Amino acid sequence: MDTRPVIVMTGATNGLGRLAALELARGGARLGLVARSESKADALRREIEETASGTPGTPVDVFLADLSLLGDVRRVGREIDARYPRIDVLVNNAGVHAFSQRITSEGFAEMTAVNYLAPWLLTDVLREKLTASAPSRIVTVASRASRQAGGIAPLQDLTDTADFSRRESSRLYGLTKLMDVMFTQELGRQLAGTGVAVTCCCPGFNTTGLGRELPLAGALEKALTLLHIGDPRHGAGIIARLATDPAFAGSEGGYFAARSGEALECPEFGRGEAVQRELWDATGELLADLGHPTR
Repeated sequence: MDTRPVIVMTGATNGLGRLAALELARGGARLGLVARSESKADALRREIEETASGTPGTPVDVFLADLSLLGDVRRVGREIDARYPRIDVLVNNAGVHAFSQRITSEGFAEMTAVNYLAPWLLTDVLREKLTASAPSRIVTVASRASRQAGGIAPLQDLTDTADFSRRESSRLYGLTKLMDVMFTQELGRQLAGTGVAVTCCCPGFNTTGLGRELPLAGALEKALTLLHIGDPRHGAGIIARLATDPAFAGSEGGYFAARSGEALECPEFGRGEAVQRELWDATGELLADLGHPTR
């Protein structure tokens, strides 16, 4: 019987996710990778096979899905649930910073769909399996960019598809990351005492994939790398620690920083049980209205 811990991870084919996946594979995990690109997933599988020293035959399962589409998220969640008898860790890592508005075919702002609604729904689909697998963990990649949100009006913000400028994109990206912190803290309360550790993190400033849509992004990334600014290994390291380190096994909604692993506070405008529960309920109702019933 395969005794390797099963870690399901989104957004593993690029950036921090790729580095974290390699680290988790080296630690002996069986990885279930949710990816949009089959070719990138296959390339990562080969890289893991080549670099996962000490863990020959490290199993990597690939599940294809477009996380901007909630129908795809629910489908892939059910496929993952059916594949594994237990899931030890779910890592919600996939994210996007769009510099202009893009609306999905389901009618959501792409950043809202990928950064918040997708991890919320995938976690919901896998929640019973994760609870039955306890001790287990749910890790979501948030960001200190959440401080730029300025405030939150849950139902309005979830459905906002207004155009925005490149400058305004930072606030809206931060808003989706604020939702991730709030989601984590509400979920932590709901799963308290179940043996499921619930955490999120700020991976810090990282040069990997920096502003892919911006002019000269590639040149800027190379310059910062040469100056040793924004080392992505720090961000990948906190993701791997939250997934495996015993120090975080009892967390019930903690929010942690890269490098130090110090506890962070949710920005004040998203802090507190009432507003976090309001966001949770608004999300559940919205998804149910779209044919994605939740508990």
